[in-house]
Amino acid sequence: MLRIALQILLFCWVLAISLYISLFKMEWIVPFELKLKDNMMILQGIRPVDSTFVIVDIDEKSLSEIGQWPWPRDQVAQLINQLADLDVGMIGLDVVFAEADNSSPQRIFDRLGLSTEIELPDFDIMLAEAVANTPTILGYVFIQNPDPLPPGLAPASRAIIVERNKPDISYLFKPYRAVLNIPAVQNAAFSSGYFNTLPDQDGLVRSIPLVMEYDGILYPSLSLEMMRIALGESRLTIDYEAHGVDAIYLGDIRIPTDPFGRMAVNFRGPAFQYHYISASDIMFQRVDKSDLMGKVVLIGTSAAGLLDLRATPFDSVYPGVEVHATAMDNILNEDFLAKPMWVLGVDLVSLVILGILVALLLLMLGSVMSFLLASILLALVWFGHYYAFTQGLLLNTLMPLMLIFLLFTFGTLLNYFFESKQKALIKARFAQKVSPAVVEELINHADDLVLEGKQLEVTIFFSDIRGFTSLSEAMGSPQSLIELLNRYMTPMVDVITARQGTVDKFIGDAIMAYWNAPIQIKDHADQALKASIEQILALDTLNQQLKAEDLPQIEIGIGLNTGLAVVGEMGSVGRSDYTCIGDSVNLASRAEGLCKPYAAHIVLTEFTLAALSNCELYKIRFLDKVRVKGKAQPVAVYECFGLENQAWYAYPVEEKMAYEAAQKLYHQADFQQALQSFEQLQSDYPQALYAMYIQRCQHYLQNPPDSFDGVFTLTTK
Repeated sequence: MLRIALQILLFCWVLAISLYISLFKMEWIVPFELKLKDNMMILQGIRPVDSTFVIVDIDEKSLSEIGQWPWPRDQVAQLINQLADLDVGMIGLDVVFAEADNSSPQRIFDRLGLSTEIELPDFDIMLAEAVANTPTILGYVFIQNPDPLPPGLAPASRAIIVERNKPDISYLFKPYRAVLNIPAVQNAAFSSGYFNTLPDQDGLVRSIPLVMEYDGILYPSLSLEMMRIALGESRLTIDYEAHGVDAIYLGDIRIPTDPFGRMAVNFRGPAFQYHYISASDIMFQRVDKSDLMGKVVLIGTSAAGLLDLRATPFDSVYPGVEVHATAMDNILNEDFLAKPMWVLGVDLVSLVILGILVALLLLMLGSVMSFLLASILLALVWFGHYYAFTQGLLLNTLMPLMLIFLLFTFGTLLNYFFESKQKALIKARFAQKVSPAVVEELINHADDLVLEGKQLEVTIFFSDIRGFTSLSEAMGSPQSLIELLNRYMTPMVDVITARQGTVDKFIGDAIMAYWNAPIQIKDHADQALKASIEQILALDTLNQQLKAEDLPQIEIGIGLNTGLAVVGEMGSVGRSDYTCIGDSVNLASRAEGLCKPYAAHIVLTEFTLAALSNCELYKIRFLDKVRVKGKAQPVAVYECFGLENQAWYAYPVEEKMAYEAAQKLYHQADFQQALQSFEQLQSDYPQALYAMYIQRCQHYLQNPPDSFDGVFTLTTK
C-alpha cells in the first residue's frame, strides 16, 4: 500500500510540474522544444518547391563578372529593366539602397567642384525610373533596438491593415527606426516591405514577422506585401485573441501566427531548393525567357561576403532571400506550421492521459515490461507528434516526453526500492522453508506474492518420530540427541524442498510442511505424497547408517490432508511468520496421529486421495472411516505403501481382495463373518491392522451396537 501511495504521490507531483511548465511556458524549455521541431523538419526531408518563385542571385559568379558590391545603380537599374523585358510577373528587392550612389557621374562632378554644360547621368534617378516603370517592390529594414541615430522617416505603405478584436496590449514588434531606400527610389516604388528575419534564442531563423508596428502604423513584411499584390488583395486583416495575434488574413487565406505576428517558416530543405539564376546571366542575356515569364522574382545575394546568410534548421549557411521565397511559397500554397489555441488543451489532456498510463504500467507490471512499454509509449508520442507536424500542426512534444521519462525513471527507482525490500523480506521468510529454486521463483514474481492471509487449497504434511521418549533416553545426552535429530531432519527437509514443499515449522521431533503456497503447484497432492514416500525410503538408508554406528533406529509416521486453509503472514507486530492455519491443518495432524494405532508409515485422508492426479501410480489401501477428535464429520483414511513399482510392502492381489471382502462384511455389520475373514488374513498375512479389526469385531459381537455406520470414533488425538 505504501508503494502504491508513493507512486500516486510521484504521479501527482510530476504531472503538476509538467502542467505548470506547459501553462506558463518557462523560457528554459523553449530551445529544447525548438530543437525537437527542427529534428522533425529534418526527418521530413526535402520537399518540392513552387516553381512560381525564382531567385536572381548576386552570387560569387556575378561579383566576379560585374565587380564588387554595391554595383553602380545604373547596373542595378539595367538588371531590373532586363527582368521586366523578360516579362516577369513581379520583382522583389531583398536589398536596400539607403545611401546615394557616389559612383554616379553627376555626384562625382559635384564632389570635385566641376561643372559641365552637358547633363550628366544620375544613377539613383536611373534606378528610381527603373523601379517606377517595372513591377518592383522595394525592401527596407527595421532596426529593432535603439541606437545613436534618430528614428527618421516612416516608410510609405499601400496595404490597408485592419485589426480585429485588438486587446489593450499589442504584442506586435515595435522597431526603433527604419532603414529606408533613398527618397528618390523609395518614392518611385509602387510599394515596399521590410525583409527582417529575426532569429530565435539559439540564432536559428525559424519564423518571420509578417507585420510590425512603427510609430503607431502597421507595416507588412516584403513577402506578405508581395503576396498581397500578387493576389490582388487590397486589405490585410489581423485577428487577435486574448494573448496576442492569432492569425493574419490575406483575402480567404488564413495565415496562422504566434502572438507576436510571426509566421513559422515551413522550410523545404537545405539551401538552394528554388530556381537560382545568377544576376550576371541576366545582365549578359544568358537566360531563356521561358524560365522567368510570369514568375515572382526575388533579387538577393548568396555571396558569403555580402553577409545575407542565415542559419536555419536545415542549414547553417542559408541565403536570407530564400527565407522570403519560402515564406511566399507557404502563403501561396497555404502550407503552414500552426499552433492554434486549442492545442494547449490537447497538450494538457495528453499529459494527464500519458501520466495515468505510465503510472498504471509502473503499478501493474515489472521493471522490464514497464520499461519496454514505456519505450513504446515514448516512440508513439514522438511519431504521433511527428505525424501532426507533417500535417502542419505544432504540438508540445518536449513535455509529454519529459513526463514519461521522469515518471518512469523515478517510478522505477521507487519500485526497485520496494522490490529490494520485498525480496529481502521474501528471503528472510522463505530461505529456510523452501528450496533455493522456489525462493528465486518467489523473488522473480514478487509482485504476485501477497503475504497477507488468503484462503488457498493446500496439502498439509505432518511427521513425527515414533517412541521419541525412549529414543531420548537411549541417546544418553542432549548433545547426542540433537546431533541425531539434525542427521534425521536434514534429509527429510531436503526431500520436502526438492518436491517444492514449504517447511512451516519444527515442533520438537515433528515436522509440519505444506504444498501449493507461497507458489501454486498444480499437482501439490502428488508432490506431497511422493515427498512422504521418499522420506520413508531416505529414512531406511539413514537407519542402515545408524545401525552400523550402533545408534538407535528411527521410525516415523506421516499424515497428509488436502483442503482449504488460510495462508499468510501471521503473528504479533514485529514478530511474525508465514504459515497456514485451519481445520484442514488440524485434520492432517490427526492423520499423522493415526499412524501409530494402524501401524502405518503414511496415512492420507480421502481428500488427499481425491486430489491425486492418478491413484494407480501408488500402492494404497483403505484403512478405516473414523471420526477424529474435534470433528463431527467422519473421514476415510488410507495407507500408502509407496509407489506401485517401488513399494516397501508388496500387498499382493490375493491379500487385497480378501481385505476388501472383509471390510465389506465389517461395514455391513456382519461381524461374525468379518471376524473369520480378518482371522484368516492375520493367519496368512500377520500384521497389526488385522489384529485391530479382530479385536473390534470381537467387541461388537459381545456388545452389539444399536446402529452401525462403519465409522470408528477416536477419543484421543
